Formats: sequence, C-alpha cells, structure tokens
Amino acid sequence: MEGTAFALSKRSTQTHRDYLESRRELFSELSDPFQVASKAKVIEEEPEPWENKRSFWRRGILATIFWVGEQPTPRNPTPNDKSSWDPQWQENFGGIDRPESRNGFLPTGFVPKQTPFYIALPYNDLVPGGGHQPEASEVIPWFWKLHQGPTTSVCHGRWVAIHREGRICYARWRDCGPFSTDDWRYVFLGERPKPNPNGNAGIDISPAVRDYLQLDGNRRVDWKFVEDFEVPDGPWKNWTPTSQ
Repeated sequence: MEGTAFALSKRSTQTHRDYLESRRELFSELSDPFQVASKAKVIEEEPEPWENKRSFWRRGILATIFWVGEQPTPRNPTPNDKSSWDPQWQENFGGIDRPESRNGFLPTGFVPKQTPFYIALPYNDLVPGGGHQPEASEVIPWFWKLHQGPTTSVCHGRWVAIHREGRICYARWRDCGPFSTDDWRYVFLGERPKPNPNGNAGIDISPAVRDYLQLDGNRRVDWKFVEDFEVPDGPWKNWTPTSQ
C-alpha cells in the first residue's frame, strides 16, 4: 500500500506541474488574462533641477534715477506726474519726490503717502483700453495668482530686491521704463535689456533707493523679484497697506 500511495502522490504532483505549465503557455499568449496591472517598471533618471523662475538675479544692470513729479527733458520726454498704472501718481504720492532735496530717505517738505522706495522696469502688462498683453499670462509667474480682471495690473506694486556692493534695498514696482514697456524677455526671462539711448539701462530707481544703496549716479546693480514674506523690516516697510 505504501508503494501504491507513493506512486499516486508522485503522479498527482506531476499532473499538477503539467497543468501549471499548460496554464503558463496559455497565459503567455494573453495580454492580461486577469485584468490586473502589469508589473511596475523601475526607471532611473535624474529629475529636472528645481528653479524658482521669478527669484533669480538679473546682474550688472545699469540703474538710472527717476522720481515722482519729474518733468520731461529732451532725453526723457515723458513726465512722471502720472505712471503707467496710476494717472494721479504725483497726487497720490503727495508731492514731488525731489532727488536734490532730501530729509533722510524722504523728500523735504512733506511726508509721502506712499513708500518712497519704488522702481520702474521696462514692461507694462496692460494694453490701452483694457486687457493684458498676449504673453502676460505665460511669462509672468504670478499672473493667475494675482489676476483680478482685464483692467488691473498684476505687476503694479510687486516687491523687488536691488543689490549693490553688499547692500540690498527693497522697493515696489510703480512705473514702466526706462525707454520701453514691452521688454518681457529681459524682465521675466533674464535676457539683457533692449538697447536704449541711456547706456542700455534696465531699471529706474527712486532717490530713496539711490541713497540707501549709496549711489553717486547711474551705476550697475543686481535685482530680482521677491515675495512679500521675503521682504525684511527696513525703511521701505514703514507704510500702511492702504498707502503702499
């Protein structure tokens, strides 16, 4: 009996193996016999390096001085009693921000209603009559975060850091210039500024920014966009939100 039982067990094992082999041959011809997920594949590849596109420095950019209330000149025929985004800029600021007459970082004779730390960059996201430039939503990193309709700029008031020889000043983007208002490749992509009659200048800075950076004229600076939470305490922040 023991021999017979052993023989039956051996035959049963062989029959089971034969059955499994036949199933394997059958399944190999089917793409997914049990409708289950295919075996995961491990792919080794390096991820793309992360980069905050709005926070890189634009280096060696010539800065020129401008101010609220600046009168037109042969080289700069546009008066600054209004800005690209504020038709009553001088009135809303509180007066003329004269660069030759200062009380610390403030103009002499009045306390401005807006921060005296401001700059201009050569791009306007709005078009005359309403609406945004066709490339605006693609090239401005924060466009959809701040979008409030076709007549509101998403650039006006943006914080910028300006660096010169170890000193960093923070200022708000208030106007467009110098010389052009469509140089988005420079402003957002970091290309060199378009050629212009003033040494290819790429940023206008206010008298307060000039004085904080201790500039004695048009000089080269570095600048980049920064978020509100990145702006440290300083003379640029001593203003209420409603008067910024």
